[in-house]
Amino acid sequence: MSPAFPLHGSPVRHCQLYVREIVPYRIAHSWQRSLVAERRQNPNLEDVLILLEHPPIYTLGQGARSDFLKFDPAQSELEVIRIERGGEVTYHCPGQLVGYPILNLNYHQKDLHWYLRQLEEVLIQVLAAYGLKGERLAGLTGVWVDGRKVGAIGIKVSRWITMHGFSLNVCPDMEGFESIIPCGIADKPIGSLEQFIPGIELARVRQQVILAFAEVFGLQIVAEKVD
Repeated sequence: MSPAFPLHGSPVRHCQLYVREIVPYRIAHSWQRSLVAERRQNPNLEDVLILLEHPPIYTLGQGARSDFLKFDPAQSELEVIRIERGGEVTYHCPGQLVGYPILNLNYHQKDLHWYLRQLEEVLIQVLAAYGLKGERLAGLTGVWVDGRKVGAIGIKVSRWITMHGFSLNVCPDMEGFESIIPCGIADKPIGSLEQFIPGIELARVRQQVILAFAEVFGLQIVAEKVD
């Protein structure tokens, strides 16, 4: 899939990059909502990409089935929350790189299928940089390596402004995935890059994600905020 560039020959859009370490999910969620609200009010604001990790937590998409949890949420030591993204249940934890693009698709393409495929392409390009072949599976969203799902995608788009995004299992503790049916797919295992490349470093993968994201979406990364 070729990179996407702004329509009508307009200048390359800028994308503000925010890199954080471990951020509680609810704080990151509130931050996203604030950025989206600002862009609804002022559509001329630049795009944003947030890259971070979360403490252990389970999240369910807007219409996700609770029976994909293998435990009683009321008895869980970890928080379980339902949010407005698409998709089923997923697990976040340190070692998993999470990306939240806040893009105004009016400046890209107003096509949700296109947007999902572009997010997959970002992850596929990252995997290729490590010599791994990332694959799509017909009828499913995400990216697989050797039959193991390493990249998950769940989005919310309102007035063509995006939130939520993707996660890439770099070197997480995989135990948390055993308590759910991830993404509602019972017959395909979850994997991590560390299983294929022992010792892989999340910081280096993050840099590959930044490069691939800029190329695929035709964006210029203008700054990096590191706490």
